[in-house]
Amino acid sequence: MTGEPGDDTRSRILRAALDLFAGHGYQRTSLRQIGERLRLTKAAILYHFPTKEHLLTALVEPLLADLEKLLDAAETLPPERARRTLVEGWVDTMLAHRRPLGMLYHDLALVTRGDTYHRLMWVAMRANEIAAGPDAGLRERVRAVQAIAMCSDPIVFFLDVPDEVLRAHMLDGVRRLWAGPDAAAEPAGEGAPGAEPTPGPPATARRRPGRPRAMSPEQVGLARRLHAAGTHSVDEIAARLGVSRATVYRHLDRDAVE
Repeated sequence: MTGEPGDDTRSRILRAALDLFAGHGYQRTSLRQIGERLRLTKAAILYHFPTKEHLLTALVEPLLADLEKLLDAAETLPPERARRTLVEGWVDTMLAHRRPLGMLYHDLALVTRGDTYHRLMWVAMRANEIAAGPDAGLRERVRAVQAIAMCSDPIVFFLDVPDEVLRAHMLDGVRRLWAGPDAAAEPAGEGAPGAEPTPGPPATARRRPGRPRAMSPEQVGLARRLHAAGTHSVDEIAARLGVSRATVYRHLDRDAVE
């Protein structure tokens, strides 16, 4: 991997780690492999990142920092405007960090110690509170948790969908969640709750109900990494990706399932 103008060793290590984690998975990537990619010794890697988990934490940091800035801004606004700012900003932040999210999603659970884990939990709780609004009842709090998930999960599972199309679908989904059954009869482009109308996705992008019959290349890669790591059964992978067991088996390496 060649350096870029103004690049430093730490940044180069992070980019190499992200590439290798994407291609081989976190568990199967060693610090030695990262060093070989950059023609650095393992000791040089350890100078910047004492453990491999420190690398993962550093890759998550920009996303966390951006989400915290968004929450700080939303908390200064009136409830309805705060919700709109949060929902649209959350989607935009996730899209801005789309590549590392897609590659590291199944490894984020490994960040279970120290400040990063607590920050992740605190960010999620603050977001849920803003989305629910003041004096929210159980129904509003449940909807808020669902809404934040709707503003996150599709980023990982639809990496092949253009940003603007996926954004419109996600904001439309949140609007329908809060609007209730009547929203099903409205146009798809009305935007998030309390927001100005958001352009909806073209009709050709709509899917018929039911499980998708095929997986995107990113989903195939995720399925293979989860299966190779031994952390998920085929049934669990199928449920996570929203496809059938047969579809998952069709895309796994033959040697891995025999």
